[in-house]
Amino acid sequence: MSWTEVVIEVALAQAEALSDALMEAGALSVSVEDADEGTAQEKPMFGEPGMEPTETAWEHSRVVALCDADADFAAIVNEAAQAVGLAAAPPYSTRAVADEDWVRKTQSQFEPIHIGQNIWVVPSWHEAPDPNGLILELDPGLAFGTGSHPTTRLCMEWLEAHPKPGKTVLDYGCGSGILAMVAKKLGAGDVCGVDIDPQAIESARANAVRNHVEIDYYLPDDFAASPKAQHAQGKFDTVVANILSSPLKLMAPMLSGRVAPGGSLVLSGVLARQAEEVAAAYAPFIQLSVWKEFDGWVALHGTLA
Repeated sequence: MSWTEVVIEVALAQAEALSDALMEAGALSVSVEDADEGTAQEKPMFGEPGMEPTETAWEHSRVVALCDADADFAAIVNEAAQAVGLAAAPPYSTRAVADEDWVRKTQSQFEPIHIGQNIWVVPSWHEAPDPNGLILELDPGLAFGTGSHPTTRLCMEWLEAHPKPGKTVLDYGCGSGILAMVAKKLGAGDVCGVDIDPQAIESARANAVRNHVEIDYYLPDDFAASPKAQHAQGKFDTVVANILSSPLKLMAPMLSGRVAPGGSLVLSGVLARQAEEVAAAYAPFIQLSVWKEFDGWVALHGTLA
């Protein structure tokens, strides 16, 4: 099967509506790009972590509609233009999309990741570069956490630098389960992971099986009712939470309450400029400070007195 991309340059006000109309007119998919990409006028578009950007297109946008190679491109563009009330169909260009082994091409973008001193995150289609390292076999999927993001890396480095043989660990907001697996492979005793996303729990359980570690993963309500949450009043020697600053602040009483006396709390998902306000939210319960900063993100750590 072969495809063709139909490329239309439009103003910001037209980009979103035209994208929707192209889908209705028969496009297989539509994306919006910065038409000034690669020039001095290129404009980055970012929202706060965990927040959608306030704008979904650029002042000078490029709408790219993927179509079957034998589609009537003029008819698709004309129908979309009429649907959004344009006086005339905008000019467009086309470019062929080569037929490729998309699975292989996608896999080629993900190489083994070396973290800390001895940790390797290795996709299933690669051999581990150091078979004597702490190896995590993990493929990119629907749940957050492959070791590529600075916040995941920071938490993994903290766990490696502070191994807790035989101790209990809670990974709250576990995503793919990667932090819980690192803790377990470093010798921790009972390890639990909690996430609000059922897909994340399913992914984490599958990853634990693949990596031959025994970890219990729960949705929050299931965790609250579990024997693990009742054991030692539901307190853990290490609690790690890699989420985002806003939910972390809201969860300060709960997460602090899960830390056993003398235990550690590790937080990430926090930008360096947010560290002080997050630490302030936890100050009534536990004193936190920046353990390490990487690429504009920090990991906070504190020990419960």
